[in-house]
Amino acid sequence: MKIGVNTWVWTSPFSTREFHLVPKVKEMGFDVIEVALDDPSIIDAKLLRKMTKDNDLSVTVCGAFGPTRDISSDDPAIRKNGAAYIRDSIRFAEEVDSRLFSGPVYSAVGKTRLVPEEQKKREWAWCVQNLRELGKTAADAGVTIGVEPLNRFESDMINLVEQAVALTRDVGSPVYKIHIDTFHGNIEEKSVPDAIRKLGKGMLAHLHACENDRGIPGSGHQDWKGIRDALREVEYDGAVVIESFTPGAVEIAKAASIWRPLAPSQDELARQGARFLREWRN
Repeated sequence: MKIGVNTWVWTSPFSTREFHLVPKVKEMGFDVIEVALDDPSIIDAKLLRKMTKDNDLSVTVCGAFGPTRDISSDDPAIRKNGAAYIRDSIRFAEEVDSRLFSGPVYSAVGKTRLVPEEQKKREWAWCVQNLRELGKTAADAGVTIGVEPLNRFESDMINLVEQAVALTRDVGSPVYKIHIDTFHGNIEEKSVPDAIRKLGKGMLAHLHACENDRGIPGSGHQDWKGIRDALREVEYDGAVVIESFTPGAVEIAKAASIWRPLAPSQDELARQGARFLREWRN
């Protein structure tokens, strides 16, 4: 397993101006830099690919799904915009040599409502239709799409691994697999290790290794030993990425409810997290 860190730890939105993070991520001991793709148009993909190669770093890409990027919205224009964003993100992933684009591709973060069953079915159908069409783009690009369950305070659509699996089955494309974030899983799953085991071999595309408070991995009450053992059981060989957020980024702080510092500094969060994960994976 390779260990990585998400650019949201330091900044939002990530742009070409923040490419100084690339050598820093390498110096901290990571194998992977994960690009949080707020806006593909402000990132020089060719230069990023060169810099990550020069620093011997792999790249993964995760999406930023605000209210205008919701492929299950009842507004056709919003669904169209969401699909366009996912398509652009797949192409960006291909450009930077990432084999993965992941996140809550099915809906907008913060979309939490109590709606009638019929409306849920309509939204599910819109989502499935869009993902089927986008699956062709991903397959042509050689990009896997990781479907990430979110906790109940961030989504009313998919909170559990089993719900994400049901979505991938309805879509019916092999490019769709599951992305588990241990922060969300700690809230929603009875057991994060058991959720990993439910997937079996080959279905887990990505793992966000997040402490229960999104602070430094290893500093809270996550079952890290159980998570590592379950990953070994399903023979997971993908990236294990720290995702946290800087409270200085207003939009991200609001979306993720980051109201206070989660570590002495963002550098310390990453550096100590890298140290913990290197020991943990062995």
